[in-house]
Amino acid sequence: MKNLIIAAAALALTGCASITGNKAQPLTVTTTFENKEIAGVSCTLSNDAGNWTVTTPGTATVNKSTAALVINCKQDTLIGNSSLESSANVNVWGNIIVGGVIGYVVDRQTGAGFDYPNTVAVALRPIGTPAAPVAPAAAPAARTTATETAPQAAVPGRAVAGAPL
Repeated sequence: MKNLIIAAAALALTGCASITGNKAQPLTVTTTFENKEIAGVSCTLSNDAGNWTVTTPGTATVNKSTAALVINCKQDTLIGNSSLESSANVNVWGNIIVGGVIGYVVDRQTGAGFDYPNTVAVALRPIGTPAAPVAPAAAPAARTTATETAPQAAVPGRAVAGAPL
């Protein structure tokens, strides 16, 4: 019985991202201006788990979180910013299946079950120039409702409502 309990506990912990995964991840930052890479730009990265600085092109090791990672860059007369959303990694999904709600809550609180993209390219613009607008979401496709019916062609031998007989 003792061996069965140990085996069950080991199986339950295999998907737990806070045990098998890292709570930090490297993130590479590059900066561009007018489609050319610009080196030597100072960038600050921040989320609810801390703040980090990096000079581009460069890599910073950031603490994972479910919150967005905000990147602000500045060099002389150029600025740029970006925001990265984290997404659930494979360890957290295994934990949901094997370990249930408790393990998921731990993974969410520690950030270990979530990852940011590994790289980000921040587009710079002259200070005083507004950031590029975000494209609006596409409009939903038109739907046909019960009151809106397309005209139907008459089929020989079959009457169609509204069609001449």
